[in-house]
Amino acid sequence: MAISNTTSMSAQARRHKFALIARRFLVPAPFVTVYALWKWKASISPRAEVELTPHLRFGRGTTVSSFTKIKATDGPLEIGEKCGFGTGCFVSSGEGGIRIGDHTIFGPNCSIIASNYRYEKLDVPLEEQGHTSKGIRIGRNVWVGANSVILDGSVIRENSIVVANSLVNRQFPPNSIIQGNPAKVILQRRAN
Repeated sequence: MAISNTTSMSAQARRHKFALIARRFLVPAPFVTVYALWKWKASISPRAEVELTPHLRFGRGTTVSSFTKIKATDGPLEIGEKCGFGTGCFVSSGEGGIRIGDHTIFGPNCSIIASNYRYEKLDVPLEEQGHTSKGIRIGRNVWVGANSVILDGSVIRENSIVVANSLVNRQFPPNSIIQGNPAKVILQRRAN
């Protein structure tokens, strides 16, 4: 019985790996563009690299520019309505997933990475220690400036602005303007 379980799990792992390779290399970009327009009413550049997985969901009216890579192999990636990704962004959801609210925009070359290497053991190479993934949450109406990096475990609440070239690695309150490496609140936005 144990042998058949191991064999079936091995066969299942091989099928999963084949499906991943097929999605990554055999699905042409124009198909992804047409599919996203039909399914989500989202506009994805044929020059973007978007993996179609069951974990991926775009909101209506979202735009993905050229040379942006979006990967949702390991966990959920939920993007709200009318979001925008500038040229050259990289988005990778780990098991913890990424949730992005409506009307959130990302400047060129932003990275959003929802996983991290484990690093507790000094005598074991990093790539052999596995990964962690807490996930990333970004509220609605957030503007992330060019070249910013948002790391696993980050929470950016609604109506916030991340200044260009910032490194976000923790949680921030709503209506914040955050800047720096590591980012910190430099101003609070107030209604006029």
